[in-house]
Amino acid sequence: MKIFDSHAHYDDARFQNEYEGGQSAVLSHVISGGVDKIVNIGTDITTSKNSIALSEKYDEIYAACGIYPGECGKSGKLESELAALRPLLYEKKVKAIGEIGLDFHYDSPSREVQTEYFEAQLDLAKELDMPVCIHCREANGLCFDILKKHNITRGVMHSFSGSSEMARQLVSMGWYISFSGVVTFKNAARTAEAAKSVPMERILVETDCPYLTPHPHRGKINHSLYLEYTIAKIAELHDITTEEAAQITYDNACRFYGIE
Repeated sequence: MKIFDSHAHYDDARFQNEYEGGQSAVLSHVISGGVDKIVNIGTDITTSKNSIALSEKYDEIYAACGIYPGECGKSGKLESELAALRPLLYEKKVKAIGEIGLDFHYDSPSREVQTEYFEAQLDLAKELDMPVCIHCREANGLCFDILKKHNITRGVMHSFSGSSEMARQLVSMGWYISFSGVVTFKNAARTAEAAKSVPMERILVETDCPYLTPHPHRGKINHSLYLEYTIAKIAELHDITTEEAAQITYDNACRFYGIE
């Protein structure tokens, strides 16, 4: 069974601090266990560089680089951060800008600052003809309006938690929808319904590890081998085999990220 983890954070300190043997041990475990491809996602300039370093060390790992909404403005002004981000996007194994977007769950950074960074990075994606990985939390309306305003047609909504209607609208724009371990949670009926409504050819699967560990391992540190539970749930919702769901989502991720 081919597995493509389309959104992971293996440079997260939890792997070094909580996983026996640290980062190298967990990556050895998941790669030897049969995970074929992983995209490690940046959330600021430092983690974007970390993602590139991992992609250079492991054939199976690719990178995405971007400034996450919660990090906007923390390491400098927009102009200087964009200047630092731009050269990273030309690295050979960098396949997308992300994760970027809006998160209004907390009060900081301000909505205005987040929106400014989001729009600037979307402009950069258009300029460089790169796909985007979007984080959207408690900001669905504005996020969707901004994506339409910028005419972004090459994107994935990561760890989707919106409605079936929003998923269908994104798919109609050419987007992919990515589902994490949340789709396996007993209290996530809306997410499961959204996953059921999205055509299989537009679904990606992800861990968002070390977070969002699927049932029945919820509470443990997440890693890419646990993606089999997310894939199995997607297969159940679409009435296909787990192997079929794995192959389809693998092919989808390769197509989205432009990996042959």
